[in-house]
This record gives sequence, structure tokens and C-alpha cells, in this order.
Amino acid sequence: MRATALLGVKNEGAFLIEWLAHHRVCGFTDFLVYSNDCADGTDVMLDRLSAMGWLTHIRNDGPHAEGPQWAMLKAADKHPLVAKSDWLLFCDIDEFVNIHVGDRSLSALLAALPEATAIPLTWRMFGNAGVIEITDQPITETFTHAAPASFAWPWRAQLFKTLFRNDGTYRKLGVHRPRSPDPARTGQARWFDGSGRPLPADFPQARIFSDYTRDNYHLVQLNHYALGSMQNYLVKADRGRANRDASGFDMSYWVERNFSAVEDRSILNLNTAPLRAELLADRVLGPLHRQALLWRQSRFAALMQQEPWRALFGRLLMTPPSQVLQPERAHHVLLHAQAVMKRAAVKQS
Repeated sequence: MRATALLGVKNEGAFLIEWLAHHRVCGFTDFLVYSNDCADGTDVMLDRLSAMGWLTHIRNDGPHAEGPQWAMLKAADKHPLVAKSDWLLFCDIDEFVNIHVGDRSLSALLAALPEATAIPLTWRMFGNAGVIEITDQPITETFTHAAPASFAWPWRAQLFKTLFRNDGTYRKLGVHRPRSPDPARTGQARWFDGSGRPLPADFPQARIFSDYTRDNYHLVQLNHYALGSMQNYLVKADRGRANRDASGFDMSYWVERNFSAVEDRSILNLNTAPLRAELLADRVLGPLHRQALLWRQSRFAALMQQEPWRALFGRLLMTPPSQVLQPERAHHVLLHAQAVMKRAAVKQS
């Protein structure tokens, strides 16, 4: 079985080794990685990893009218590695597949869902938990408090990325789900959620978020470390979004993802430390990793010379973890959102 993870990066060399080691131990056999206008040496790290046989690296330097993420996905549609893969997953450097069944491997997950042709991996938001500085501590060990298993708002917290069988049902890759379904094949598509439940008939055709009223994490979840430390968040905001149509990184993005309601260390049951150490011991990768970390610290210091960035950093310091809205409070938002969706459905019909 060949399972390929697709990744796009820009100035994220400080996180690259941990992400790759985790997903290799998890069971992904191949990595197709696109780099975009890197200034921190991420692209050089990827060149080294490619030479070591770890991954396939393609430079995706802009400008891109549709944004680097969509340019990457359109290019990946035609890449030979994608054609050879049995299973595909597109995810970001701040997203970690966290499997709870068997030996916590991809093979164990697929064995638990033998009929599945697609598995939506629902985000579990891991909050900042008051971490301020950029350090070399692994992300998965630093941020161990997250959103609860189910809650009603914001709806973005229930978005997913899709692990899917590359059997021709879908002809194009997408950010959250595969696109361009083949009408002759979608009737045979079997979608199961992260708790192993079969999903309704609309999932093979549409939908990008899970049912917020139930726990979608019994078998697998996608740990989403969207914020990181406060200093790292400024560097992330300076980098900008990979999707041209997405809004910027600001306080609204922070508040909608900064959940630390429950402790969740389950991802640490998959031991990736030996492989991380092996990669960092490489004579080229180790120095490049340290260079990327120093670049982030230097970039933060440069940003703080400007008042708008100091103001944002001050707001981060002042803002506590986000409150999880109980159903009776979320109702004040959902009531209106549901009315809008109903009107839209009537217009479409």
C-alpha cells in the first residue's frame, strides 16, 4: 500500500522534521512537498530530504494568481506520484494525523474501516495555552490542551481534511476534500467519519465540515495546532494565507481557534523521538533546522519594530483562552445561520 501525504510550505523549516517524522511513523509511505518562496531555508532542507530518499520536493515559487495552495494542488493532480498512490491526504504543517486504534498506524485505521473509500479527519483545535516564546520544543509536546470532543460554535472548528482511496472516484485534489467526482463512481463511494460511522449520501458529493453534535474522534482525529506560540503567530501572520480567498491571520482567527478546555496527550503515544533525533543528527539537516529556528526568532524581533505588530502581540498577551459556548449560548448564533442556510436551499431548489 502506498499512502501519500501532500504538503505545501513556506518558511516552516523549524517544524518540518517533527511533522515528517510523525507521519512516517504513522504509516505514510510517500510525501509530495511543494515549497513556496522560502527565506528560512525550508526549500534547502527539502532538497536534502529528497536526496536522502525521504520525499519528493517541488519548488512552487510564485506569483500565483489563485494563491500558492491551489497552484500546488493543480500541479499535484498531474504528478506521477499521485497517480501511483493508493491513498491520498492533503494537509498542512500544523496538522497531525492522530490515530486511536490498534498500533496507531494508518494500516490499523484502514483495517478498522475496511469498507471505507474516504475518511474525513475532523480538526481538533489545540489552543495556545499561554505559550509566548519561540522554542525548539516539539509542537505535539508543547500544546496539549484542546477543544472538547463536540461543541457548536464556531463551525470552522468542525472542518476536516479527507483521507481517500485513489480509485478514480475523484479526478482532482482539493483543500478539504477531493473534487470533480465521477458520476459513474460516486454511488459506490463509502464515507465513514472519524468514529467509524457511515456518513450520509451527500458526503461523496459535497460537505467540508463534520456534525458538531457528536464526537467524531473515536478512531482518528486531526490535531490542528493552528496558533502555536504568540511569537510564532506573528511570524505566521506576516507570512500570510496560502489560499488567496482566505481571510488574514488576526484576532478573529486567534479567538476562533484558541481552545484549551480539555487535556489531550494521546498523540504522544506514537513515539517519533528516535526518528526525529536521527534526522536532526544529519550533518546537513541539523544545522538547517537550527538556522530556520533562528530565522523565526529574528523575524519576530524585526516585526516588533513596527507598531501594528506590537499592537497585535499585546492583544495576544491580553486575551485569555476562548470560552467554549454551551448549546444554549451558541443557539443565539446558530438560529440565524440555520435560517440563512434554509433560504439558500429553497433558492437552489
